[in-house]
Amino acid sequence: MTGADAPKASRVLLAAAIYFALVFAVGMLFGPPRVLWLEPWLGKAFAVLLEAPVLVVAMWFAARLAPAWARVRGGWVSFLSIGVIALVLQQVADLAVGFGLRGMTLADQFAYIATPAGAIYAVTLVIFAVMPLVRMRRGENAA
Repeated sequence: MTGADAPKASRVLLAAAIYFALVFAVGMLFGPPRVLWLEPWLGKAFAVLLEAPVLVVAMWFAARLAPAWARVRGGWVSFLSIGVIALVLQQVADLAVGFGLRGMTLADQFAYIATPAGAIYAVTLVIFAVMPLVRMRRGENAA
């Protein structure tokens, strides 16, 4: 990495951390009510389906705010990198929550993806990863 790339890379990392933190905070706010109240009443798949639009809205706003706050300037690679790095952070945090709070094993985590609720979750992960690219300000950030 050249000296000129270092500030750009650090801004991308900062934006990814901010993006992850904002969306994860919304997930932590809405996750417990989903698990404790909605899942027993409506079932896992429908409860996850109800939570997904809230998370997508959080992604929509966070994907615009995080790069702006970190002052990221760049092309599509920078914005896709923000999403992918944030996804890695999210998966580490999600595994930690699953292991620590829910007592899940890695096998349980993988088995969940094969369920209808897990499929909805997987779609939201893809949206999470690409949202910064979708929300990129084309004219202002073109490389």
